[in-house]
Amino acid sequence: MGIGGGIFLIALGAILTFAVHANTSWLDLHVVGWVLMLSGVLVLVLTIWFWQGRRRQRGLTLVEQAQIAHDPAQAHPVLPQPPDTDFPPGPQH
Repeated sequence: MGIGGGIFLIALGAILTFAVHANTSWLDLHVVGWVLMLSGVLVLVLTIWFWQGRRRQRGLTLVEQAQIAHDPAQAHPVLPQPPDTDFPPGPQH
């Protein structure tokens, strides 16, 4: 849900608690508003707690590095050349 969801729950709960003045016999909007605000605060706290846990986890990454020694006294390897053709290339049909 994240930070945005937590702020949304807090705002919705505050609207239901402090701004809506409707009388319903089967539902108390003030209690619903307080429950939404508390759940929004809980979502914010849990999100921040999980983010802090991610930042603390630092692991070592093993990187292997191959070092090639170059001896300038050795001759360079001869690469095979493509075979020569006896006739020049002609027009393509």
